[in-house]
Amino acid sequence: MTTLLERAVAEASKLTMEQQNFVAALLLREMESEKRWTEAFAKSQDVLASLADEALMEFERGETKPLEELLEITND
Repeated sequence: MTTLLERAVAEASKLTMEQQNFVAALLLREMESEKRWTEAFAKSQDVLASLADEALMEFERGETKPLEELLEITND
């Protein structure tokens, strides 16, 4: 366990049981969310590569506009 996590656990141990359960649930939800995000991102690499290839082809065909132009259009 890292020093920072040890410090967090030590501070959490000073809380009421209800507060400790809240912190624990929050930490577990965050860890599960991070796990799902990592898995989803790993599975999406082929899709992302395909989208990047498509965007590059559009750029090479002159079908794209600079971001500055797009921002000027939406700001008017």
